[in-house]
Amino acid sequence: MDKKSIPQIDWKQTDALISLALSEDLDTVGDATTNSVIPENLQAKAVFLAKEDCVCAGLPVAERLFKTIDPALEWKTLVSEGEFCPKGTIMAEVRGNARALLTGERTALNFLQRLCGVATASKRYQDAAGAKCRILDTRKTTPGWRNLEKYAVATGGAFNHRIGLFDRVMIKDNHRELAGLEGAGGIKRSVERARALYPDLEVEVEVDSLSELDEALESGAEYILLDNMSDEMMAEAVRRVNGRAKLEASGGITLARIPSAAKTGVDFISAGALTHSVKSSDISMDIVLN
Repeated sequence: MDKKSIPQIDWKQTDALISLALSEDLDTVGDATTNSVIPENLQAKAVFLAKEDCVCAGLPVAERLFKTIDPALEWKTLVSEGEFCPKGTIMAEVRGNARALLTGERTALNFLQRLCGVATASKRYQDAAGAKCRILDTRKTTPGWRNLEKYAVATGGAFNHRIGLFDRVMIKDNHRELAGLEGAGGIKRSVERARALYPDLEVEVEVDSLSELDEALESGAEYILLDNMSDEMMAEAVRRVNGRAKLEASGGITLARIPSAAKTGVDFISAGALTHSVKSSDISMDIVLN
């Protein structure tokens, strides 16, 4: 979380998603309407039009989908990933067999609209936080879409938290509750066990109170997540920690609250809304007749 990077699209995984998406749309029959109405060899051109302001993310996925349907299609990208696209921007164009264009239209838009929506929300949240506080995503992602959604978050200007359960030890409330059954000192004991089993992984501890914060700080965890705390409590946590660990605010953080939460001095604010509640961007694919 200390260096801005955009994850690479996992094409093996994305190809599987594309295949699944096309399969559920076409089944074994294909595009019955298009195959009935459109001449087999008709050529056409289509453009992708932003019908509202958005941040671009996912054009390579849309291109991949069309090339899966018909490798002979010609794709032209007109804006960059991460670029702000005002309403009316033509983002890309695709040219070739008209049947292939119509068959891929909705599925390509499903990918593109979703990813642009995530990127657009990520930009809004990061802009609200300012330069000193980083907005993080979470694991609250669409099953199977995590790589793409985290790609879109980073493309929009926010930052990725852990990718899964494998790349960071994160001791949350239920872990603490179960660890507490063994007696007092559950946080410190949990961190020590994590260090012994996974010495190369960073450790984060979620806390609900300032007393738990003190124990997490004593445990030596690199990151401490402040769960559902008021701005006043978070400011006090920042004062107590005094740079000895990185602090992440989470829980009940709306877009409207981000500026005040960021002013407390926390290093990060995580927002599941970037991926679990985002609105897809309004983008159309229009056939161009000239």
